[in-house]
Amino acid sequence: MARKELLKQAASAETARLEVLKTYKIYIGGQFPRTESGRYYIATNQKGKKLANICLSSRKDIRDAVESARNAFGSWSTRAAFNRGQILYRMAEMLEGRKDQFIQELIQMDASPAQAEKEVCLSIDRLIYYAGWADKYQQVMSSVNPVASPHFNFSVPEPMGVIGIIAPQSTALIGLVSVIAPAIAGGNTCVVVGSYPRPLSTITLAEVLHASDLPGGVVNLLTGNPSELIPWMAGHMDVNAVVYNEQEKSQIKNIQEKAALNVKRVLLYPTVDWFNEESQSPYYIQDLQEIKTTWHPIEVIGAGGSKY
Repeated sequence: MARKELLKQAASAETARLEVLKTYKIYIGGQFPRTESGRYYIATNQKGKKLANICLSSRKDIRDAVESARNAFGSWSTRAAFNRGQILYRMAEMLEGRKDQFIQELIQMDASPAQAEKEVCLSIDRLIYYAGWADKYQQVMSSVNPVASPHFNFSVPEPMGVIGIIAPQSTALIGLVSVIAPAIAGGNTCVVVGSYPRPLSTITLAEVLHASDLPGGVVNLLTGNPSELIPWMAGHMDVNAVVYNEQEKSQIKNIQEKAALNVKRVLLYPTVDWFNEESQSPYYIQDLQEIKTTWHPIEVIGAGGSKY
């Protein structure tokens, strides 16, 4: 009997195996590199179940992502607004096609099935919402200004440039989509740090972007500890604005101090409920636009028939 029991235990040991956790890489310039730091952390849910190996991005990753975003800005900002809307709609189509995968990942990260489905559907709808605004916000936000001289005076919105974004940390997908979509709809490029406690959707969304028509470098997605990455993002001299979505006063102060080095814009959305329809608005596009004013002379005919 002892020999049979030993053989049974040995057979059981042979069939038992350790689960191979997926390693989620970061997304820079349309590629999926591992973090330069070589560090990672193991994401877990509230029950302590190990979900995946997640990259801990570094200062060098921030620099690489900003460089990639800057290189992509010229062509993306000058692309036809209608085409930017088409690409955002394509992103929604690709997300719809992988809806079940996102729902399962959200459930792994402690969402109920109903909550997970709601979050994914809202994220798809939000991309479509901003796709519709991509070629319309300029008309709403532009103006012809009255001036006391023979000139036309026009004010038009233009994209700021490279936007550094710390995505909402309490949501995995809807907050991430809600801060990326208005930035790129307005012609900006961005470097985004996803949710630290709920990171799976960040890189899965990167796979969706990669499979859509979005050019490499327009959106760069990093994972890691925001408190470690914020100083490098806010202090980078080639970042034009920083969007922060949390309420930590020490981090807000840090961002504002670092941003003053090159007069970055700082946008704070600490109390927005991204599940609410009021959290989608063309004014989120406007927040990341510079208003440029142009003067154009009007031809004037003098008393003698001369034009000047």
